[in-house]
Amino acid sequence: MGLFGKKSEGGLMDVIRCDEQEYLVWKWRPSGEANSTKRENAIRYGSSLRVKDGELAVFVYQQKDGSMQDYIIGPYDQTIKTANFPILSSIVGLAFGGASPFQAEIYFINLSGNVQVKFGIPYFDVFDPRFLDFAVPMAARGTITFNLTDYKAFIKLNRLINFELEDFNKQIKDAVTKYVKGVITNIPADKGMPVLQMERKLLEINEIIASYLKPRLENDFGVNMKGFDLATIEVDKESDGYAELRKVTAEQTTKTTVAQADVNIKNLEDMQGINALNMEETLRVQREEAQRAQKLQTEMQNMSAHQLNQQTEVSKTAAESMGKMGSGGSGGSGGGGGMMDPGSMMASMAMGGAVGSGLAGGVGNMMQGMNEQKQTPPPPPQVQYNISVNGQQSGPFGWQQLQQMVQSGQITKDTYVWKQGMANWELAGNVQELSSLFVAVPPPPPPPPAP
Repeated sequence: MGLFGKKSEGGLMDVIRCDEQEYLVWKWRPSGEANSTKRENAIRYGSSLRVKDGELAVFVYQQKDGSMQDYIIGPYDQTIKTANFPILSSIVGLAFGGASPFQAEIYFINLSGNVQVKFGIPYFDVFDPRFLDFAVPMAARGTITFNLTDYKAFIKLNRLINFELEDFNKQIKDAVTKYVKGVITNIPADKGMPVLQMERKLLEINEIIASYLKPRLENDFGVNMKGFDLATIEVDKESDGYAELRKVTAEQTTKTTVAQADVNIKNLEDMQGINALNMEETLRVQREEAQRAQKLQTEMQNMSAHQLNQQTEVSKTAAESMGKMGSGGSGGSGGGGGMMDPGSMMASMAMGGAVGSGLAGGVGNMMQGMNEQKQTPPPPPQVQYNISVNGQQSGPFGWQQLQQMVQSGQITKDTYVWKQGMANWELAGNVQELSSLFVAVPPPPPPPPAP
């Protein structure tokens, strides 16, 4: 597209406007070639200026101490007057009449249009940081889209009078090529991305390059990058470097897989061995417990038999004593010596019963103690409640703490309480488990009367 038109409108009073369809920067001139004469920059005071929406008109005044600019953003369609042009009002002065010319270059800048530049980067070497001996050739292609937003920065960085969009696009393209190549070359080391996987990481690489490019295009060229599209990353799969890298990574992957499989098998074997030892120990403990139970049962049976034998012996002794007492009464030498002694008989019977009962009671107590020791239940769980006073939750508190708080008046029947398992908070007076806390307690006794 043409950047600079030749002549828009001339005459005593000019109509300054841009009729180009596609442009980024376009210079208006009444006649002649660029910078051919001072006359081309002689603008009639009172000419009309028309700036469309999305356009910017820049008036550049060349002064001895440098250049100054007036910026007119469209839409604008008025006669040029000093009241509308701050810089113009300071340089024209009252000496000029209504038709007197003033020197200025006028540029139209397209602020609404987008410029799209395609780029293609031929093969360049990329190295995987793990295998620096193998260079893999890669190429990249894509498109970058930009527009102008900060026009003051753009004018400061670019000479408008010599501006050619084709040359500017070439500068953008060269810069993009440099940046894209630099980013792709360093991605394997900076992001830990294997070279052979970069083709599959196209979207991720696109985002990395876009975030890197945007601030640099703004600072270097004064343009706003609207979009960056990395269309493809092409790997030269016929190159020796690609073949060697693929081979060594495949070997490494195989070794890693085998090593991991060996580790998994070793872990499985170790786990099986541990389980076998645990099972063996469990069976040993169970056998010992069974043997102890059997031994205890046998001892109990033996003790019961011993108890019965002792009772039998006692009874036998008592019977013999009674027999002796009976035989003494029938063949004695007279007097009281041959009579049955009831006291001795009762004492013998009492002694036998006492001994038998003592043995039986001792064995029974011993077995009961063993059973009680074996079957003693664990202590009941400690009940704990949370309380809510004036919207402030605290706890949990145990039974003794709750009892103390009731006695001190910190908790009443109207205090909300909650414990694990309750669906909602409940008044303490409605909880059956806490009812004993609120049993009426007599007040403390009155003090003794004064003497």
